[in-house]
Amino acid sequence: QVQFVESGGALVQPGGSLRLACAASGSSISIYIMSWYRQAPGEQRELVASIRNGGITNYADSVKGRFVISRDNAGDTVHVNLQMNNLRPEDTATYYCYCPAFPTAWGQGTQVTVSS
Repeated sequence: QVQFVESGGALVQPGGSLRLACAASGSSISIYIMSWYRQAPGEQRELVASIRNGGITNYADSVKGRFVISRDNAGDTVHVNLQMNNLRPEDTATYYCYCPAFPTAWGQGTQVTVSS
């Protein structure tokens, strides 16, 4: 089993910044790739960023240069952060932490709203 607890979402003005945090716990989870996904109303869930155990990162084109994913491994717990800068209204969505090694497991997500 794996559990995700996401936090850090808020209402922010365009151009602002937020830092999302995820505490993920599960057997040997720290060895796996970790990701952040997001889902806007009426849209499909999409990959935002991912990070391998060794630190290699990957970003959606829409967030490159603005978002930074990081992780801190601690055995059966991994903390995955998403620093979001220069936020745009189109970044508005519920953001989810995800581990592909546990494909059916999702947390409750954290809501990010970018609006003036």
